[in-house]
Amino acid sequence: MIVESINATSEAYFILLGFSKWPHLETILFTVILVFYLMTLTGNLFIIVLSHLDPRLHTPMYFFLSNLSFLDLCYTTSSIPQLLVNLWGPEKTISYSGCMVQLYFVLALGATECVLLVVMSYDRYAAVCRPLHYTVLMHPRFCHQLALASWISGFSLSAFHSLLTFWVPLCGHHQVDHFFCEVPALLQLSCVDTLANELILTVTSSIFVAIPLILILTSYAAIARAVLRMPSTTGLQKVFGTCGAHLMVVSLFFIPIMCIYLQPSKQNSQDQGKFIALFYTVITPSLNPLIYTLRNKDVRGAVRRLVGRE
Repeated sequence: MIVESINATSEAYFILLGFSKWPHLETILFTVILVFYLMTLTGNLFIIVLSHLDPRLHTPMYFFLSNLSFLDLCYTTSSIPQLLVNLWGPEKTISYSGCMVQLYFVLALGATECVLLVVMSYDRYAAVCRPLHYTVLMHPRFCHQLALASWISGFSLSAFHSLLTFWVPLCGHHQVDHFFCEVPALLQLSCVDTLANELILTVTSSIFVAIPLILILTSYAAIARAVLRMPSTTGLQKVFGTCGAHLMVVSLFFIPIMCIYLQPSKQNSQDQGKFIALFYTVITPSLNPLIYTLRNKDVRGAVRRLVGRE
């Protein structure tokens, strides 16, 4: 019975309802989302290229920042082009295989970012609290291992969740009440009890969201204590510049994620969830480059050196 249901589903397609309840908003949303998507592509590519070209930015901080930029590029591209197509025309469908691929990459990249932000907070902790041992603690080989572990953990979690989600038999209509394929929306299409899936989702979300957030806050509590003991005002401003930017990125990413995955589904309407998801899939990745570079003297200096060479 389950195999027959899966086989039948695999030959079909899904309808992504997205924002079809508000047809008058679709043109506005298309324009706004396209602008933010182009900002995301431009800003994050700028950070990746600049970090690669300027030798002075070949440090652990900018290595991880380049990873984050590449991650944000992939994360937005996994869902936003499909959303733009659906907003532009009457067709709002996605194939079964396309939905599987989208679900896998959205989950994988989101989980990877949770872990990578922890790694970046540890880098800042080592730089501020253990400056004399920083080059030993953040050896290039260890940095590559940390980045690789972030990617592997995220993609492994996604493989597990994707298999669980698409093994559930889907019955009746194939209208996904979201603008991309995500686990809670797909589970609503099931004709069997999905309590076990929802419980596993809650547990793994706690591991990949709550625990990283606790580790990040712990790192910054230690950084705050170290900063308060600093006699130099210049050093204090530099620490606040780099750490403040990271904390802002953490807040913009984790707060919406917690609203979606760590609260009981009945407390948030599906429509509210769409707009929250729109924030962390569209707006946050476009703001990250601005937050990290706007007041960053290293980046401004790298730009001046690059322009000078030209």
